[in-house]
Amino acid sequence: MVAAPERVTGGKIAGMAKMAAMSRSLCALALVVLAVAGARTSAAAATTTAAAARDAAKGVTSSQAPSGQGADVLAAVVVVGLGAVALIWRLALLRRRRRQRRPRAVAAGSVAAGPAAAGGPSGAPRRAGPKRVRWIMPGFGLLAVIGVGVPIVAFSLLSSPQISPSSALARNPYLDPGTPLSGAAPNITLSDQLGRTVSLDSFRGKVVILDFNDSQCTTICPLTTTAMLDAKAMLGAAGSQVQLLGVDANPKATSIEDVLSYSQVHGMLGQWHFLTGSLPALQRVWKAYGIAAEIRQGQIDHTPALFVIDPQGRLRKLYMTQQSYAAVGQLGQVLARESSSLLPGRPRVSSGLSYTQVPGISPASSVALPRAGGGTARLGPGGAPHLSLFFASWDQAVTSIAGHLEALNRYASSASAAGLPALTAVDVGVVEPSPSALPRFLRTLPRPLAYPVAIDRSGRVADGYEVQGEPWFVLTSPTGQILWSWDVSTSGWLSASALGQRVRAALAPVSQAPPSSATAEQAHAPPPLASLHAQASQLLGSEPALAARIRALRGYPIVINAWASWCTPCRSEFGVFAGAAARYGRRVAFLGADTNDSASDARAFLAHHRLSYPSYQTGYNQFQSLLPGGLEGLPTTIFVNRAGRVQSVHTGQYDSAGTLDADIESYALRR
Repeated sequence: MVAAPERVTGGKIAGMAKMAAMSRSLCALALVVLAVAGARTSAAAATTTAAAARDAAKGVTSSQAPSGQGADVLAAVVVVGLGAVALIWRLALLRRRRRQRRPRAVAAGSVAAGPAAAGGPSGAPRRAGPKRVRWIMPGFGLLAVIGVGVPIVAFSLLSSPQISPSSALARNPYLDPGTPLSGAAPNITLSDQLGRTVSLDSFRGKVVILDFNDSQCTTICPLTTTAMLDAKAMLGAAGSQVQLLGVDANPKATSIEDVLSYSQVHGMLGQWHFLTGSLPALQRVWKAYGIAAEIRQGQIDHTPALFVIDPQGRLRKLYMTQQSYAAVGQLGQVLARESSSLLPGRPRVSSGLSYTQVPGISPASSVALPRAGGGTARLGPGGAPHLSLFFASWDQAVTSIAGHLEALNRYASSASAAGLPALTAVDVGVVEPSPSALPRFLRTLPRPLAYPVAIDRSGRVADGYEVQGEPWFVLTSPTGQILWSWDVSTSGWLSASALGQRVRAALAPVSQAPPSSATAEQAHAPPPLASLHAQASQLLGSEPALAARIRALRGYPIVINAWASWCTPCRSEFGVFAGAAARYGRRVAFLGADTNDSASDARAFLAHHRLSYPSYQTGYNQFQSLLPGGLEGLPTTIFVNRAGRVQSVHTGQYDSAGTLDADIESYALRR
């Protein structure tokens, strides 16, 4: 009996060939899909890198996942699926061939089926080993491709940022994702900037973006109106189906001229209807929309509300603008996408900004900004302190910005000789109506400025320098620490000499007395002040107890610092007040006012931040006896003279001991 291979018929050979061909096709397809997925991942990474570079030039960081990420996940799944099918198919084919080649007994005298079946011309059976290797190797190759390729694709996908736009929006403290509303929008009928009677109901069929806007605002309102213009531009041709409306929220500036001036300097004259009317008429509209608009300590305080109204006249979303220049474009995109969702066909929004918080560029970081007229201007740490003035061309609507910029030539020309820091003006270009606004404004000046004018096109520098309005001075140390700031819109312009005095006070070194000296200073204090030192870092009663303590201190100057444990600027200036209280412990009474804070949180904070005076628990509206209308915000410092009258109120953080000392000397100790 002779062992001979099984006879393989032509039909079997054809079937096996088809299986092999299909298996090879599946392998090839798997490899192609893997290659495409890898190419897409690389391309997406390159696109993300390029977009990040473009965004960096504009001051915007992008952390969105690549747009093709979902397709790449699908590609990885397809690779695994096809690879598994191809591998199973090859194993099945190999098993079948091995079964067909198994030796069996052949009857004597039978004839092998030709030379091919007998293994060739020699008649020796063909060896099966090489064929088995030839079929097994592609299987191992495919396994290697899957084992190496799929982890690469998976790693590239998992390592890519997975933050969804909605979650990024919800986590950005400077973007309001919007509060859903329902019900019909109350009708408004007022006069616009050209004196025409305009009614909200006349815009049925369009999406309406309605803003309550202070006609003389230099803080949040310009950010809102810039975002409104951005939103309409992002919608392209569909922007014609969106109507921009503003309602004046300034009780002191309600004339047609007021809303016209704002519209002109902000480039919105033909872009919206800015409505106004008599004060009673405006108050009825404010009440209908829940807007608080009032005058507090001479300043306008109003709700920075913005409403989106659908084409049927129904309220859909309420947004509250936050103070962040770098977030203006993001807010515009939020408004554009909300408007698109309310329009027929949901038109495309031509913007792909990430909603991740855009970091500011602080004075501790070097930055090169484009300079008006050409070249660059550098800001940041260096060998000397530096003074910056942030402004915009539209400040001319509320202050004589041109004259004051020219007056600063005197400071700039004498700064070096007087030992004062150099001055750089910074135009916050992100809220300028157009790139030509600044050059056009500078050409109106009678003489060129003696100091550079930089342009902050992204708003990141203004945010990093903690600018809260315009014009705004910021003095920084050689290491990039903010030493002093000055809000011109609320505190007024300083003359060149007064500016120099303020800067010198902020730069003046303050001798830090050792604890023993501070204790000795306080030990020799008069009894009313010594009793304060005996209650160091204690949290006492409420506002009536604070008022009684102020009356008991009549005859001594008083410095009251309103703070809260949750207030970051308050925590930052605690050391400044602790030092001042030690230095002036025998002449000035210091009191703390813990505001809108829990007693447990306040006591825990005071336990780790010791002060030489007590604090009282109060609220924003519990300072009526001292400040009609209450506090504007935290921190706030109130200077009371010996007669018990308020001499000055400083809203905001004290960045340096020298600045606080200067105010104590000017407002508390001056007779």
